[in-house]
Amino acid sequence: MATTWDADNVKTSRISPRESASATAKPAAFRAHRRLGPGREIPFGLQIGPALLVLAWLAGSALGWIDPRILSAPWTVVEAFGRLIAEGRLQDNFVTSATRALLGLSIGLVIGTALAVIAGLSRIGEALIDGPIQIKRAIPTLALIPLFILWFGIGESMKVTTIVLAVIIPIYIHTHNALRSIDSRYVELAETLRMSQKDFIFQVVLPGALPGFLLGLRFAVTLCWVSLVVVEQINSTSGLGYMIDLARTYGQTDVILVGLVVYVLLGLVSDGLVRLLERRVLSWRRTLAS
Repeated sequence: MATTWDADNVKTSRISPRESASATAKPAAFRAHRRLGPGREIPFGLQIGPALLVLAWLAGSALGWIDPRILSAPWTVVEAFGRLIAEGRLQDNFVTSATRALLGLSIGLVIGTALAVIAGLSRIGEALIDGPIQIKRAIPTLALIPLFILWFGIGESMKVTTIVLAVIIPIYIHTHNALRSIDSRYVELAETLRMSQKDFIFQVVLPGALPGFLLGLRFAVTLCWVSLVVVEQINSTSGLGYMIDLARTYGQTDVILVGLVVYVLLGLVSDGLVRLLERRVLSWRRTLAS
């Protein structure tokens, strides 16, 4: 620090450029060190947990801690995986299951979104729709399967209907909540700009409800696969669930694990795709995950 005298012979202090840069850098470094939030993103962070489970499985099987009759070793499952692919059984059952899941998910998304928009934008629609949805929400979808069997039989209609009802609930709940949670200041701004009802819905309401819809989509995808696992084990003749149930009959633990691994991979990939879509579509939001 240098000392100078001004025109009125008053002593003043002058900070050197180096000291000024150092003083500026310290608060910035302090802020970076004390930054609130979950911290920096870890590369492949979501894969660490599953990787640790697989390592524990490998170690337990190699050291003889896990009885192969209870849980087959990873290398046995890999062999079964290759055998099922060579026989073509895995591909055929996978196509059947994926078709059921995509059909049920698509129908459920359309119905759930439409119901949420109607109930979210209209008091009359909410009075007519919200009550039955809440009743269905209180009843587990899988508990309705015996009734669906009586109504639709044991064919594809029963399976797809079960998936559709499982998907509708999270889509409706989260989308409806997002629609009703839009800041009233946006409504006042739209009225000030004299926006039409159509422009207000498509430019303000629906974009504002998009985060809730995508959150509901993540839950819907998970429930889609969970429902599929159950319905495919009820008098089915094809599908991954049928393959697992048949393997249970013959005590083929390795085949059961192959089916479960495929279900896990489908669930993780589906959730990852929804997360990627959420990150792209909602790139304008600044959140802790940003």
